[in-house]
Amino acid sequence: FKDRANEIYKKVEDQKPLRGRNQDAILAACLYIACRQEDKPRTVKEICSVANGATKKEIGRAKEYIVKQLEVEMGQSMEMGTIHAGDFLPAVIYIYNSAYPSKHKKLLKEISLATGVAEGTIRNSYKDLYPNAARLIPSWYAKEEDLRNLCNP
Repeated sequence: FKDRANEIYKKVEDQKPLRGRNQDAILAACLYIACRQEDKPRTVKEICSVANGATKKEIGRAKEYIVKQLEVEMGQSMEMGTIHAGDFLPAVIYIYNSAYPSKHKKLLKEISLATGVAEGTIRNSYKDLYPNAARLIPSWYAKEEDLRNLCNP
């Protein structure tokens, strides 16, 4: 990823000077694009968490700027894959469900930050899956009594 991100940065830098632009956001956007090109996509939120203070908005603008610059050079659109919460939502819901009966309760916000899935999406999915909690949570993990103590959505 690092090499690919460096290549992207060099191409953009060769195209036009980057003066006046947030350097951290440009670098983060290069990493974002490199991850996509290497078929290991990351969300902007994930990239933002390691981007020395660059905001999601700044990274998004930098990404658009880079794609625009490289389209001129490449003559075609750069393919930008996307990740949807639905791609890994079952695992997130399992974590959320499993956290309630355990002694180590996970806060919704912590789960959201760790997975990149919005709190509302987790909460709404939990509401949908709550009636089936007994089938979703293995009996070796939670006793029937623990399942009765789950938070009612």
